[in-house]
Amino acid sequence: MNRKSKTIIYLLNIFPLFCFMLSCPIIKAEEKHSDTHTRVTGKVLDDKGESLSYMNVAVKNTTIGVATDSKGNYSLKNLPEGTFTVIVQGLGYKPAEKTVTLNMGKTVELDFKLESDVLSLDEVVVSANRHTQKRTETPVIVNTISAKLLNATQSAVLGEGLNYCTGLRYENDCQNCGFSQVRMNGMEGPYSQILINSRPVFSGLAGVYGLELIPANMLEKVEVVRGGGSVLYGSNAIAGTVNLILKDPKTNSFEAGAYMNAIGVGVKGSNGPVPDYAVNFNTSLVTDDYKTGMALYGNVRSREMFDANDDGFSEIAPMTNTVIGGRIYQRVGNRGKLSLDYFHVSEKRDGGNKQDYPLHERDVAEAVAHNMNSAALTYEQYLRESDMLSVYASGTYLNRDSYYGANYSLSDYGNTKDKTYNVGAQYKADFGNDISLIGGVENTGSFLIDKKLGYPDYDNATIVDNQIVEVPHVPNRTVSDQSLMTTGAFAQYEMKINHLKFLLGARVEHYAVDDAMNNSDKSGTVFVPRASLMYDITHYLQARLSYSTGYRAPQIFDEDLHIETSGARQVINENDPDLKQENSSSYMLSLDFNEELGSVKTNFLVEGFYTRLHNPFRNEIGTPDENGVVIYTRVNANAATVSGVNMELKLFPSDNLSVNAGFTVQSSKYKDPDENFGKKEFFRTPDNYGFLAMDWKFLRNMGTSLAGNYTGKMLVPYFGTENPDGELRTSSRFFDMGLKLYYDLKLTENVKIQWYAGMKNIFNSYQSDFDKGVDRDPSYIYGPTQPRTLYVGFTIGNI
Repeated sequence: MNRKSKTIIYLLNIFPLFCFMLSCPIIKAEEKHSDTHTRVTGKVLDDKGESLSYMNVAVKNTTIGVATDSKGNYSLKNLPEGTFTVIVQGLGYKPAEKTVTLNMGKTVELDFKLESDVLSLDEVVVSANRHTQKRTETPVIVNTISAKLLNATQSAVLGEGLNYCTGLRYENDCQNCGFSQVRMNGMEGPYSQILINSRPVFSGLAGVYGLELIPANMLEKVEVVRGGGSVLYGSNAIAGTVNLILKDPKTNSFEAGAYMNAIGVGVKGSNGPVPDYAVNFNTSLVTDDYKTGMALYGNVRSREMFDANDDGFSEIAPMTNTVIGGRIYQRVGNRGKLSLDYFHVSEKRDGGNKQDYPLHERDVAEAVAHNMNSAALTYEQYLRESDMLSVYASGTYLNRDSYYGANYSLSDYGNTKDKTYNVGAQYKADFGNDISLIGGVENTGSFLIDKKLGYPDYDNATIVDNQIVEVPHVPNRTVSDQSLMTTGAFAQYEMKINHLKFLLGARVEHYAVDDAMNNSDKSGTVFVPRASLMYDITHYLQARLSYSTGYRAPQIFDEDLHIETSGARQVINENDPDLKQENSSSYMLSLDFNEELGSVKTNFLVEGFYTRLHNPFRNEIGTPDENGVVIYTRVNANAATVSGVNMELKLFPSDNLSVNAGFTVQSSKYKDPDENFGKKEFFRTPDNYGFLAMDWKFLRNMGTSLAGNYTGKMLVPYFGTENPDGELRTSSRFFDMGLKLYYDLKLTENVKIQWYAGMKNIFNSYQSDFDKGVDRDPSYIYGPTQPRTLYVGFTIGNI
């Protein structure tokens, strides 16, 4: 790295600290007036006059905020004098605001009555521009997977929940270890960007198993932006962005629960049912003055191996997983807030066969042990009337021990260390009249070292009189030593003129990939423009049009860090030395209808998408060597096109009944046929897929949820016992449907317990032609990720 690049990175690293120092005089000035007995109290009701608990009550353009208690009461304390706007909002209700004038030492009563918003038209989202904004006011569509939907569909981990968002499909790609990914708008995992609280610290290594590492109970919600959208999140979000919003402390609350799955109930020829159980908790505490708050969450999970065809090898890998984390915030004055997030993941999984044996004494073993620590520090300061300065730093450290080996190999133990960080600053200037400008700088770095560990070389041992007298030792060997540094600056302008709102942004990024093992240093500077338009045709119909560009640097991706293993072959992914960056151009057009048809509240969205990939990455499959090692080499293809239509329907016939459905029809093709099979289509990508989720509370304290996923036909490569040289097969169609029953029991005035039971994939719509034995193809897996599964559980708390 040259001196100029180091200077730029240094300046970016100290810039957030510089911004914080500039804001200190403002903070101190505010603190002089914050310690008073001035307060606003009141009650929040729904349109039927019933109390609304856990609604968010905040003073606009400040960090002052509370949540209503179980009876709908709230109290904003220690307020400065002056005229302010108080805002009340919560899931399922339209926000309301009132202006109040406060005098020193006085108490003002302010009650609110909220209108129902079951379509979530006025839901507040952050993924459009990293700041709160109503969903209907964003020029890009932000889809939300709420905690309620995760609970209704019994989605235990992040990956399962992503199946219930239009255009997304979660899949398991390995029978041995359960390597998984999410495909968005027909493109595989690396085309999407996964964020944690809007920060890109979910690295390539974390992404190998990460969708199954994140339990649902640590998520406040998940926001999904399909397509390029905003320039604020980097330029590699070609297919879209998945933003994980972690639990936030709002009031004194707790929730704990446990569940047990029985995987493979009634599945003939399997070893089912096998247990999969978890215990979890969430709690939050806030001080009486609401200046300090803390949220904690934890999850412990254990799953045994599921063998679908009784060959002794895993189709679903056994695993144990422990997650603990939390958030703490401190209000600084009335307009500043400092927050710290941290979570730790400790996970082990062990696929293959003979799990009771040491790894190198088994026919096939793919075993990994993850220790991941992630932390983020964010400071937010309101300036002028409603401007916002955000300064942030976050990082993730992942240490992984692994074994990907077969046939009693001692040479396949490994260790991988991965460090990822993101630092930056962003300023949002609000000019009034629906005009705003956001600008910022950030620097992201990723450093990965992958090693094969040394081992005794018994094949070359010295033997005297039939006794081993000396065993040479093979030393550790570095397989990959790679870093990626990305430095970027961005600006985004938003403006509304009558019924038209437009978003115009651009990002300039410089990336540098340093591959020490191949003595390769690749870099590039990329200009990424993006634009979005939204037009209110009527009050119930909106049209949106967007154009975006993006790129992917020639770096290591998540699938490279997974080694596909069998007794006959071992697949290793590598980049071609001449690999160039991949570029994209995308267009999206949508119509969003929201209206009450008769007594049924209806939302219907139709969205067309078209993406042109230039120099797209594509695998060339090599020939196995004498040890069965096959190299999949990533090269640049000529071009590829991904296009299709997303359709989404939400129906609310009553307050107790909701229906949510989505369906995608799409095509993903390279310009030229594949050299190995002569096909243009993307592999493992169905041309149509969708979901259905319904929740019906038929009694005051009892209800049912229905959830299902449809997966169309797809092309799946096969290199197994029936054809080791390879062939291309067409999968079946699948529709897995699940049913859940729940019962709420009130224990005290504030605490209730919910009992639930249900079944996933009732009709066992599951792959039936898994390969068998030590020489099987473990990547020949498709369709639903679970067979028929029975579950029972409970949650208890005051949330």
